[in-house]
Amino acid sequence: MSSTTQTFMDLVIAATPGGDPRLEFCLQCGTCGGSCPSGADMEHTPRQLFAMIAAGLEEDVLRSNTPWYCVSCYYCVARCPQNIHITDIMYTLKRMAITEGYYRESSAATAPGFSEAFIDFVENYGRSFELGLAARYHLRHHPLNAVKMASGMGLEMLRKGRMDLKPKRIKGTKQLQAILAKAKELSV
Repeated sequence: MSSTTQTFMDLVIAATPGGDPRLEFCLQCGTCGGSCPSGADMEHTPRQLFAMIAAGLEEDVLRSNTPWYCVSCYYCVARCPQNIHITDIMYTLKRMAITEGYYRESSAATAPGFSEAFIDFVENYGRSFELGLAARYHLRHHPLNAVKMASGMGLEMLRKGRMDLKPKRIKGTKQLQAILAKAKELSV
């Protein structure tokens, strides 16, 4: 009986919902990184991260800030010549980094806190509440930046009517909460 050991790439592919994300087809062309609006903030481009996955550099991949800077715009996916499900892979890497605890060692270590605050507002109001999100995140993780952001960009956005002072609830919040609860139940 032969024993087969799964590679890190096998684990990433298996953990990515929706079937095969086509990770093994990466040509290393760089289209994904060149398309990414957050690319300048990433320690590794997606293609570099995929090469690291193929090389089995699990800890380095899961410590990288790259998945946390993915804004899920899907532009990389739309432009990828190999139809790799890049955004889905980034979500998988975030989950793996949280499970393994490596996100704490990332330069984006506070990103899960930001995500939790965002999800909390969506679950309770059906949409994001930018002022509350920024205030909660910065007061918890970067209190000195909160004052700087509020006095600069925050005031300008309020002045131009681009940010509300209190959250607005969507119609059908109860239905949305039921859908989200069912999705959580199915994902366990």
